[in-house]
Amino acid sequence: MKNEKIKKIIKEYLPYVLIIIAVLLIKRFVISPVNVVGDSMYPTLHDGYVMLLDEIYYKFDKLERFDIVVVKYKDASGKSEYIIKRVIGLPGETISYENGKLYVNGKYVKEKFSHEGTKDFKAVTLGDNKYFVMGDNRKISLDSRYIGPIDKDDIRGRTIISIYPFSKFGKSNY
Repeated sequence: MKNEKIKKIIKEYLPYVLIIIAVLLIKRFVISPVNVVGDSMYPTLHDGYVMLLDEIYYKFDKLERFDIVVVKYKDASGKSEYIIKRVIGLPGETISYENGKLYVNGKYVKEKFSHEGTKDFKAVTLGDNKYFVMGDNRKISLDSRYIGPIDKDDIRGRTIISIYPFSKFGKSNY
């Protein structure tokens, strides 16, 4: 009788336990919330926005130009932090800004999002698995212009959806 009672309880609660475990694993290894801190992505993203970060997609498929990603960055003291930026250059490309316009491999590429003006800089050629990232608020953004190209291994994931504020709920690559 006691064994039947235990089996009944296990049978009744096991699906809930499995669901909780699945949700925790998904949150830890697949999709996780990320808070936007600071104004380096203004006017696209504001301090305090909350987004969902896909931590799997980019490992199996290529990141695309203008994707918004979270990058692990080490400062001069060796302290690591995560920063949110937009992918501008892809592996093997040569990136430059001339007269405030983006050039990829010498060809003009129209940017499809709002951003503060970009000061011109000389061409940067990216190696294998290297990305050039920039914030949309180019005047204050700490990005590849200053810290250099980002290694694919330092990209934590790609944002997929904005969940807060609710008025901005939806696809994140504005």
